Amino acid sequence: MTDTPTKQENQSKTENISSSSPNEQRRGNRNNDRKRNRRGDSKNERDSEWQERVVQIRRVSKTVKGGKKMSFRAIVVVGNEKGQVGVGVGKAGDVIGAVRKGVSDGKKHIVRVPLTPNNSIPTLSNGRDGAANVLIRPAAPGTGVIAGGSIRTVLELAGIKNVLAKRLGSKTPLNNARAAMVALSQLRTHKSASRERGISLEQLYS
Repeated sequence: MTDTPTKQENQSKTENISSSSPNEQRRGNRNNDRKRNRRGDSKNERDSEWQERVVQIRRVSKTVKGGKKMSFRAIVVVGNEKGQVGVGVGKAGDVIGAVRKGVSDGKKHIVRVPLTPNNSIPTLSNGRDGAANVLIRPAAPGTGVIAGGSIRTVLELAGIKNVLAKRLGSKTPLNNARAAMVALSQLRTHKSASRERGISLEQLYS
């Protein structure tokens, strides 16, 4: 004869299963919460590195079939002050939406800037965008950022502390900011320049 489980044994088994399952669920929930917190902390750290500055907000209109459609345009500069900077433009029906789009657009157009030990640029550079022409050149320690308007914002968020900049063309903030970005993108260190030209540093300096 086979031993059939009694009613009390069945009740004890079900009690053990029911008592252990909530604990396992709590452990699983705690592990999931830790994973989410780790992901959220790493994302917040990455986001905290970047700084955002609004250069200009303008109200613009677009003629459509039903009449004129009004919206806002925001010019935003994004940088981490460690040699990375970008300029973005966003348009939306409200200011907050335009700034948010400008930030995301700026992060898509990041430029890496080679910095010297005294937080300056290695060589002179000239950038042009449309009618705007920007000239930037290195400066001695303690000079500061000698620039104005949107060019100053781009240089500061790039992490450049000692630099001279001159606007030679249009006064438009967007064109000047983009011209400064072109000038920064053309910068090369002496080592990279000698490597690209296939010569030594001594030949480069001579």
